[in-house]
Amino acid sequence: MLFEKLGRIFDPTAHHLDSDVRQFAQSPQALVLPDRVRIYFSTRRTDPLNGKFFSDISFIDMDRSLQHIIGHAREPVIPLGGLGTFDEHGIFPFSPTVLPDGRIWAYTCGWSRRVSVSVETGTGLAMSTDQGTTFHKYGNGPVLTASLHEPMLVGDSFVRCHGDLFHMWYIFGKKWGEPTENEPPARVYKIAYAASTDGIRWCKDEGKALLPDVLGPDECQALPTVIRLGERFHMYFCYRYATDFRANPERGYRLGYAWSDDGRHWTRDDTKGGISRSESGWDADMMCYPHIFAVDNQVYLLYNGNAFGKYGFGAAKLIG
Repeated sequence: MLFEKLGRIFDPTAHHLDSDVRQFAQSPQALVLPDRVRIYFSTRRTDPLNGKFFSDISFIDMDRSLQHIIGHAREPVIPLGGLGTFDEHGIFPFSPTVLPDGRIWAYTCGWSRRVSVSVETGTGLAMSTDQGTTFHKYGNGPVLTASLHEPMLVGDSFVRCHGDLFHMWYIFGKKWGEPTENEPPARVYKIAYAASTDGIRWCKDEGKALLPDVLGPDECQALPTVIRLGERFHMYFCYRYATDFRANPERGYRLGYAWSDDGRHWTRDDTKGGISRSESGWDADMMCYPHIFAVDNQVYLLYNGNAFGKYGFGAAKLIG
């Protein structure tokens, strides 16, 4: 795999699409439509009661060459959950998929605040009847959540249909580390796999991490994205150290790569991913939250750069 970077294609601090999209465009994820590519992302707004963030889902529409912005969402794509629900405080990320019959579904990572730790997550399901402009929830609860051997932080679900089976690659939490004088509780999470015949009821490989660690057992692996090219599956994801990652580029997110012939058993080799951080600029300190997709026989990789997507996202195209 070898990618050529196209640079940053959207910066919410510069484009000023509307008053609600002024900071952060996290986890860009593409829906290919007949006349455009719709790219969903997670924004942030501030709770006036306590100054904490909510995260909502918005989108921009780009031409199919990813050269020009031709439209954008006028309001959040999907409402947040009600009091006490798994997505009460935000949705991040939001991953659309087109079913074989043309229906558009999306798998959401809903999050809610906690007291002893910062957050808990679960995977929800939403559906669209207007070509992805808005989505309605399948229900008020998650379709995938914590279980006996995956006790926390289930989310980041990426789903694709191949044959008569739905394949899901997602993350689950292994533990929360004890807080220190300089750090809040640090989460550790890994990438896992589940399958379904209907996209609603899932069978997990319970507690089984797909990928080996390269940074030690407390490596954090997030946001898997998978494409099938020929008979081989290719996965990109981001990974980091569990602590001291926010301001230290050497411990922050970078992109990883793995390949598989069946989608369940993976060989990790980050050196063959074909893309890395730049020497300077918007993606020099961090690369995170990747999304791989194809349009018009060209494969693209979207991703966030420094500051976890505060300054938008960029693209790269596969050239080898």
